[in-house]
Amino acid sequence: MATTIETIPIGMEGFVVGLIGMGDMGKMYADRLSAAGWRVLACDREDRFDSLKEIYQGKKNIEICQNGHYVSRASDYIIYSVEAAIIDRVIAQFGPSTKMGAIVGGQTSCKSPEIAAFEKHLPPDVHVISCHSLHGPGVDTHNQPLVLIQHRAPDEAMRKVETVLSCFRSKYVYLTAQEHDRITADTQAVTHAAFLSMGKAWHANSQFPWELNRYVGGIENVKINTMLRIYGQKWHVYAGLAILNPEARNQVAQYAKSVTALYKLMLEGDLEGLRSRVYAARDKVFGTATSWDTRPLIEPSILSSFSLGTPTDAPPRPNNHLSLLSMVDCWAALNIVPYDHMLCSTPLFRLRLGVTEHLFRNAALLDETLRTAVEDKMYRSDDLEFTFAARGWAECVTLGHFETWEKRFVSTQDFFQPRFAEAKKVGDQMMKKVLESSKEDGTALDKDLK
Repeated sequence: MATTIETIPIGMEGFVVGLIGMGDMGKMYADRLSAAGWRVLACDREDRFDSLKEIYQGKKNIEICQNGHYVSRASDYIIYSVEAAIIDRVIAQFGPSTKMGAIVGGQTSCKSPEIAAFEKHLPPDVHVISCHSLHGPGVDTHNQPLVLIQHRAPDEAMRKVETVLSCFRSKYVYLTAQEHDRITADTQAVTHAAFLSMGKAWHANSQFPWELNRYVGGIENVKINTMLRIYGQKWHVYAGLAILNPEARNQVAQYAKSVTALYKLMLEGDLEGLRSRVYAARDKVFGTATSWDTRPLIEPSILSSFSLGTPTDAPPRPNNHLSLLSMVDCWAALNIVPYDHMLCSTPLFRLRLGVTEHLFRNAALLDETLRTAVEDKMYRSDDLEFTFAARGWAECVTLGHFETWEKRFVSTQDFFQPRFAEAKKVGDQMMKKVLESSKEDGTALDKDLK
């Protein structure tokens, strides 16, 4: 619940917040800010004007405008909450109408194109302070990371933005646009590629993995629920990060190379070559086996707590976990240490990293995984489709094809659609456990980006 502002700070009486874009995040911002007492002007596409008017009719402090021109000319602080792929076009359309001396920012997950559009289309007499709430629209914003980027603005303008957004009770993280994009790439690009590819592989084989006895157990629970959580969101969230962020593009490409290289070693039956490569990657990313002197990110009990399929007492079947091995191989190749960015991590990232850490910090489990990769052909068909999927996503990102990305994503989303509601329930329980665990060890984290 948003904190209500009992008294508007001196100098901010009559301050108006404008929102251009009323998707899920835009609506969340509108609801939180208006509940806190700020006057909000909001708009979306003009063909949504009547439906938005009806939704917000009678709601205090919110006025729905016909378009972004009306919002821009009357607002003191304007937030663009639109897809990264169209941010330039939207700012070009409404930016010139910005009120003199106003503060302008954006909510996209990739800041390079956003800042470039502001520089190109905004009048020079307005300030630029961008933001990014590192969580989805349906979560509690309390104590979640909220990135603030003071790109072109005096400290006085920054204080105003902090005051307005204080109703979220989030944890401010101050970064440059470049730092933001590097961190979001490091914490999301590779893991997104892994779970997007998993879903695509299961779709290609017409498999609902929770119905197969070879996909049971703690690690499988996390893989399946994370995959469904990602495909349960809107396609453009992941497309914008992967295609528009140069750091992310490189990482998705390397992930496909890592998957291919490890799969070839599996096909060749080269256990020693596979072990040598995987252990070298482990030591580079996690440190040597003797350095595991801290508690794990995710307790094993959490991994095994939640299952989407029918509960079973059967022990987990050995799996080669090509997706997780490739994740660490990719990080090692790019000199990425994911722990470096825990300040901006999310429970979903913590879960993805935690399940990978769980595999790599258990020498017996890792060795079993490598032997399975070479000796057990049960998963070969799945791994073949997984390799195809990883390479397909990488090619799509390299070419910058948003339309192709959308088609690939939506076709698999439709395949899994019937299970999203149940998966969200299980996933939310898992996220809650992860958040509770992080509070116990004193680490403040946010909820998922998506």
